[in-house]
This record gives sequence, C-alpha cells and structure tokens, in this order.
Amino acid sequence: MVDCRYRLTDAEYNQILSVKRDLHMHPELSGQEVRTTGKIREFLQTLTEVTILDLPVQTGLLARIPGEACGAEVALRADIDALPQTEIYESEWRSVSDGVMHACGHDFHTASLLGAALILDRAKKDGVLKNTVDFLFQPAEEGTTGARMMIDSGLFELIHPDYCFGLHNWPSVEGGKIVCRRGALMAGKRNMTIVIKGAGGHGSMPHLNRDPIVCAAAVVQSLQTIVSRNTDPLNSVVLSISRISGGSHANVVADRVEMNGTIRSLSEDALDRAIERTESIVRNTAAAYECGAEVVWKERIPPVFNSDKMQEIGRYAAVEAAGEDALTDAPPSLASEDFASYGKFVPSCFFWVGSRTPGEPAEDLHRPGFHTFDEAMKTASNLLASCAFAGQ
Repeated sequence: MVDCRYRLTDAEYNQILSVKRDLHMHPELSGQEVRTTGKIREFLQTLTEVTILDLPVQTGLLARIPGEACGAEVALRADIDALPQTEIYESEWRSVSDGVMHACGHDFHTASLLGAALILDRAKKDGVLKNTVDFLFQPAEEGTTGARMMIDSGLFELIHPDYCFGLHNWPSVEGGKIVCRRGALMAGKRNMTIVIKGAGGHGSMPHLNRDPIVCAAAVVQSLQTIVSRNTDPLNSVVLSISRISGGSHANVVADRVEMNGTIRSLSEDALDRAIERTESIVRNTAAAYECGAEVVWKERIPPVFNSDKMQEIGRYAAVEAAGEDALTDAPPSLASEDFASYGKFVPSCFFWVGSRTPGEPAEDLHRPGFHTFDEAMKTASNLLASCAFAGQ
C-alpha cells in the first residue's frame, strides 16, 4: 500500500497549476516545443532526486529518479504538444499564440507528471521509494510521431522499464474520475496519402485527357464500402478521406490529385483488412479510369491495449491513488494515441482521467472551446505517482 503522505499537497498543486497555466498561455506545435521543454527542465532541476538524462532529441525530455537494485523500473509518460487551432474559451490564461492552443489537454498531462515528480522526489528522500522511475515528456503526439522519434533516438537503450504508464484527460468523464479498462481502449490507425495520376489538357477536349479528379471521386466513393461491406460490423472501422488537392483552373483538366486519409480500428485484424482493401480499390479503380495510382502509408500505430495483468496493476494503483469510488467506466474510443508504441517494448497501462468541469457541458477534445477541470490534476498526479510503486 502506498503511504498516504505521498499525495499531492495543496502547495504542490499550486506549483503545477502555475506551470499548467503558463504552458496553456504559450502552446507550441508538434516538434516545436522548445519553450515547453525548457519550462519542464527548469522545474525538474529544482528537484534534488531527479536527474535529467541525455536523450538526443530536439524537443521533449527524459528524466529519472534512480532506485535500488531490488526495485523495479517504471516509466511514466506525458505528451507536451499543442494543436493548430484558435482558442475561444475565455480565461485569464487563454492562449496568446495566434492559431495555436492546447485543445487536447497536453498541458494538463505535463503538469500532472510534474506533480508526480514532486511526490516521488519526497518519497525518495524519505527512503520510501525503492523503484527507479523514468519520466518521459514526449513531443509530437498529435501527429503520432513523437513516441517513435524518442524510441529511435535511443530511449530503450537509456532506460529499461519493467512497466510503462500514461494517461489522457477525458472530457466526457466527470472531473477526477479514473477509467482503467481491460483490453482495447483507443484505436490503432494508419494514415495514408493517395496519389492519382492522369493526363491533363484542355477542358473542352475530355476525350484527349485522363481526368484524375473524376477518378479520385470514384475512389472516395468506393473506399466507403470497406466499412459497409468488407469488415465485420462488430469490429468497427473508421475510414476518412480528409483532404483532396488537385487542379488549377476551370478549363484545365489536372494531371494529378493527391488525397490524405486515415483508417482506424480497435481490432488489428480489421485494420489489416481495411488496409488490404484500400490498396486493391485504389489500384483497380484507377485502372478502370485509365489512371495511375499510388498509396503511400505512414507508420502504423497499434491500439492502446491494457492486458489483463497490466489492467490489474493499473486498477490497484488507481484505488491506492484515489479510492474505489473514483473508478468509473467509459466506452473505448476510435481516437488513437502513440503511447501504444511503447507497448511494443514494455508492458503498459493507459488511463483516462475525467476532466469535465462540474456544472458545464462537456467540450470535447480538439475543439476551440476545449478546457479542463484543473482540480483533476490532483487525481492525475496521485495516480501516476502511485503507478511508480508498481511491483514494490
């Protein structure tokens, strides 16, 4: 059982609240989190038991509280980047960065992990913490590239965790409640770029051209049948074409159309099937319209999945942190999270912490009016700190 002294104090909460509001006012996009990284570094350097490790990344940071030989090694992760949106929620700490805001609450996550560092720094000084704890402040989650970048930069050569834990604020859940589901929690995904290559010319002479726009329209229509006809309706798949670009003038048939899209599913098998059918539909539809086609796939992100064992460990940590009454449930989401990439290397558990402000309607993630109930950072900090005692 975790000693109840090792919970976030009111003074510590005020410290991380100040950091959270500062980060909220000065959000930075994926890969550009230079100021944010500096603020994290400054904060951690005030903690005597925390050492900053030399991971060669431009933004983001890795730190550690070293443990004893008999202890486990536990990684705790928070993401730090913001989104290209304009904030409309009025507050004293509203974003001052034009067209950039923390519309997904990564400032909440960062401040909560700093809160856990405060708690664990005290626990280490008192000789209570035996485990080694690694703090991963990850950039570029929004493009689901940051986890892979940290891994490719040598993350698991510097640290060798037995467990990895992370969380996301969840605005549809009451502030301070904790969701710790067994199985798939968030979707795997694969993004794609589809290029249709035709032969352009004058719009008055369609018989001399091979129109990639007409072909692209047929591709978009046909891809929708993957969800309706090619995958098990009990294993939900989402396929979205979210950008189309091609053409220049009203009387000129284009040579090329480029489309971007994403496929998501909680099931790896369903995702495999959707990817296979996408390749086939794009290739064969293009051939039917006498066009060429290419599908360029981005990195595949697996589903966020809590195994039976890790869900049990996570649930125990949640009860230790906030009590049995704090546990609640929510349906899984087809949103994705590159925290799942760490699960390829180390047993992992992911939580949702409710962030809905009491008395206000839920404002969902990635919306300009999004905001968090900051008191819930107490729960999030205590939860991450509790996870650090896993196996101890």
